[in-house]
Amino acid sequence: MNLAEVIDGLVEERGLERELVTSIVCDGIASAYAKKYPDLDFQVSFNKKTGQVEVYTEKEVMLVVTDEDYEINAKKAKLIAPQAELGDMIKVPFEGSIGRIEIISAKQLIATKIRDLELLAVYNEFKDRRDTIITGLVHKRERAGWVIKVGEILGLLPKENVVDVEQVKVGHQIKVYLQDVLQTVRGDNYQLIFDRASAEFVQKLLELEIPEIFEGMVEIKKIVRIPGYKTKAVVATHSTEIDPVGTCVGVGGSRIKPILRELGQEKVDLIAWSDSIDDLVRDSLKPAEIDKVVIEDKRALVFLAEDQRSYAIGKMGQNILLASKLTGMEIQLQDLVQPISANEQREEAEEDHAA
Repeated sequence: MNLAEVIDGLVEERGLERELVTSIVCDGIASAYAKKYPDLDFQVSFNKKTGQVEVYTEKEVMLVVTDEDYEINAKKAKLIAPQAELGDMIKVPFEGSIGRIEIISAKQLIATKIRDLELLAVYNEFKDRRDTIITGLVHKRERAGWVIKVGEILGLLPKENVVDVEQVKVGHQIKVYLQDVLQTVRGDNYQLIFDRASAEFVQKLLELEIPEIFEGMVEIKKIVRIPGYKTKAVVATHSTEIDPVGTCVGVGGSRIKPILRELGQEKVDLIAWSDSIDDLVRDSLKPAEIDKVVIEDKRALVFLAEDQRSYAIGKMGQNILLASKLTGMEIQLQDLVQPISANEQREEAEEDHAA
């Protein structure tokens, strides 16, 4: 059985280790012989010189052979092992054959083990890259999402992990967040699971584009996102010489603009960390201008002018929802009561007197 070409093909095409592939092939063939001859113990090895798989079993040295599967006469035994004596067990080439059913079984076992080896290789290659940004190529569209090719490895960008308004084009390069690396495949048959819709994706983009964040001089304390609408992030620094928001925005927006382009112009609100929850609530509701914040346990009463209410609430209530998630507070908006002027007081008094 010449398997040299098969082994060479698996090694070259799939990047597998030769010794592991050889061991798997030998184990598969041994299992096929064991299926046909369950009472025998087999040892299978691969001869690199001949390209042959060699099958051996142990036989007892006998003067008269009554069962050729288990016994060998002394004369033949001496040709294989010159020191063999009657009653010894010696390893001899097995001359029996296996049928089509056993061969199919061996192929299935070999294929399963090779697949397991490939899964392990992919897992080991990417496990340390989990929670990072990876650049890949959009390979094709499937019902479950988009297949992304990273080198020679295919992963899945599920449709629920993509912002509805963005266009993912086959053949184009794309940045994706490596959300998970699976040791075994799911029903969709991919080990690498990518994402573009999470807050973590935006956080990693910030780390990628802003050296001070990557190096730890500026810290992202918390980040929340409604994909396609807005991301809000609280940034902080321990250095009095660094403006965390200005550092992230860059001169003329030079640092934030590449991130906005990657997000399809989704807005990103950067908020400077403060020990004052009042200030955090106030800043989290930008672009609204807030007059006063009153904190009551986990509730924040926010007083603002009527014309600022729509800015605080945002489209479909999303701005105030993000602010609430960012601060961990239940935010309630209160209309600011404008003080009555002296003229208005006089006019009211005259109206009351006339009445």
